Amino acid sequence: MARDTSDATPIETIDELTAYLASGCKPREKWRIGTEHEKFPFFTADNSPVPYDDPRSIRALLEGMQNLLGWEPILDEGRIIGLFEPGGMGAISLEPGGQFELSGAPLETIHQTCREGNAHLAQLREVAEPLGIKFLGLGGSPKWSLADTPRMPKSRYDIMRAYMPKVGSQGLDMMHRTCTIQVNLDFSSEADMRRKTQVGYRLQPLATALFANSPFTDGKPNGLQSWRAEIWRDTDNGRAGVLPFVFSDTFGFEDYARWALDVPMYFVVRDGHYHDCTHVTFRQFMDGALAGAIPDGRPNMGDWINHLSTLFPEVRLKRFLEMRGADGGPWRRICALPAFWVGLLYDDTALDEAMELTKDWTFEEVVAMRDAVPAAGLSTPFRNRTLRQVGYDVLAISRRGLQNRKRISAEGFDEAHFLAPLEEIVARGTTAAEQMLMAYNSVWGGSVEPAFLEYAY
Repeated sequence: MARDTSDATPIETIDELTAYLASGCKPREKWRIGTEHEKFPFFTADNSPVPYDDPRSIRALLEGMQNLLGWEPILDEGRIIGLFEPGGMGAISLEPGGQFELSGAPLETIHQTCREGNAHLAQLREVAEPLGIKFLGLGGSPKWSLADTPRMPKSRYDIMRAYMPKVGSQGLDMMHRTCTIQVNLDFSSEADMRRKTQVGYRLQPLATALFANSPFTDGKPNGLQSWRAEIWRDTDNGRAGVLPFVFSDTFGFEDYARWALDVPMYFVVRDGHYHDCTHVTFRQFMDGALAGAIPDGRPNMGDWINHLSTLFPEVRLKRFLEMRGADGGPWRRICALPAFWVGLLYDDTALDEAMELTKDWTFEEVVAMRDAVPAAGLSTPFRNRTLRQVGYDVLAISRRGLQNRKRISAEGFDEAHFLAPLEEIVARGTTAAEQMLMAYNSVWGGSVEPAFLEYAY
């Protein structure tokens, strides 16, 4: 999320919180695709991280992009921490360790998404290259220690840094040393949201395997294929992971709202100032817990919207769905991630097939896959198969879904060709992480430094 929301509409009842989620329902012709991707800035001279505030810095990158694009700055206590496109279509934001994120515009096709990503990277290169900066497309920082990693001056992140070690062992690594690609997708009704969410949860371990791309930490192999996915297993389990109630045949907006009510808050924003509210849940906030403790201590809709952005389940529900299981990666995978999910979820026949394939997958089975996949990748067992074998079936469904959409480019291609990087991974039987490990043990000579060349944007 690029910037926190201000909406002073008072909240009185839980029904209003549920209604906010339900207000995301929209007809098929208004469904869009919003792709977000993060990458690590680094200095090409020595593969070191880029600080926030030097002549060659994150701040200089943001100011350069502002001058190039004409976008509006996002400020926090007077410091530039992001940009947004006038009209609210796209935004650039910073993750806590300086990871540069594009929150893409809501677009109609994967063709447009891929053009958007390529244009963003080209613009970024134009600004970054004179500063001696490039960007690394991996799911985890391969070299820098947590102490080496810069910290961005965002107020919400200061609150999170103090809170994370209280609720898990790996929250600070999640914040500062991981990158993801995610896609945001629409739904038409509560029933449509339920089906898409359930398919999303059941297939998220497969997405994690297909995009596994973080096998190095502190300059050496970490024993995992997706270190990023392993980190999420002990970041803040009260607000992350696989939610059991989603698997119910009656799951709906109210169930998610009631769960979110009892998750501790991070902050409340009043007059541009962030107040630490990690000691109360949103339900306690509604019951008056902050009355007198902060200015205007009653909850409003902006508070609810911001709270929803601080929840981290495998599929996050707002007025759209966020698919959150993938590591960051090379540019082809920035297009492949939305293609994978759009093919499964935006065509009725494909969604029916995906539901039929996964309908009897239990919460316990999905959790077991989720727990195993960071280390095992495509070899993760499921019943009498592996995720690689499941991947053949799921990618075939996604391909048919994209073909059924018939969104044809000017060159005459439908969207299915964007799945090629994932089909290659399944056909090969090895993830990107395993390929990197093989290179590390051979042509890279036991060094992670070549990653900064081979995986740079």
